[in-house]
Amino acid sequence: MAYQLKNKQLVIDIAEPGDYKGSRFDHSGFITRTTLLEGNHSFCVPESLNPAQGTGGVGICNEFGLSKAIGYDETEVEEKFPKVGVGLLSKTNNEKYDFSENYPLDPFDISALQKDSQSITFTVLPKDCRGFAVMLVKTISIEGNRLTIDYCLHNMGTRIIRTDEYAHNFFGIDDHLMGPDYVLKFPIELSPWSDDEETMDVLSFHEKEVRWKLEPEKEFYFRIKGFEAASYPWIWELLHEPSRTGVRELSKFTVSSVAVWGSRHVVSPEMFIELNLAPGEKKSWSRVYEFFTE
Repeated sequence: MAYQLKNKQLVIDIAEPGDYKGSRFDHSGFITRTTLLEGNHSFCVPESLNPAQGTGGVGICNEFGLSKAIGYDETEVEEKFPKVGVGLLSKTNNEKYDFSENYPLDPFDISALQKDSQSITFTVLPKDCRGFAVMLVKTISIEGNRLTIDYCLHNMGTRIIRTDEYAHNFFGIDDHLMGPDYVLKFPIELSPWSDDEETMDVLSFHEKEVRWKLEPEKEFYFRIKGFEAASYPWIWELLHEPSRTGVRELSKFTVSSVAVWGSRHVVSPEMFIELNLAPGEKKSWSRVYEFFTE
């Protein structure tokens, strides 16, 4: 059974834990669709339009430990290591951890409690893995045209938890393809870079804005410096100019790094937070999205 939040401005569809069966994204609070009722505008799209490609992402889904899973390096082949929000994964080889690999999975137990039509809380229960044990509580709520995701991570094990978290925001407004009709804005002057600069050829950068020269034929990816240890009233905004419809993120946590990924039908601004928790320690943070049409 899927879940839904609704008020006079927004409808938010959320998957049942376990509907997504991959080993990459957090299984709790997996937001598959957001609808702004004024104008009936939609925002969430799948990672790939080909179900046989990609890692199964859609809409607003978050991931812990993109580049380095907890305890992976010390784990022997066929032993397990934890992935926050997902479960205990089995190491299949001695290669570097790869977020895109679908590791064998023993999923965490997840409960859901929906108190009313505008709020739901998911609790991901820990399983000890060589002293690593983490409980995740995620509350998704709406007020007006804003969607808030509150996270609380509790280290219930005996070892330090070092990881990071980001939301892979798979957005395409009303299914319009990426191209000159879109602008992606940031509150800082942009100095983008990429390990493969050819992926940025389809993009143009001017001061605080990113635009598309044409519809991209392949994936694009770049990173941004300058957010570290700073606070802004909003941290990115995606606008479809012909319809004057968009979404902006107003999150207040300290951003540790920024990346932008996308392809022909989707763009995903990714704002990372670094997480270091001693045994017994808790860490809370929130992501806030504002959906609008002008």
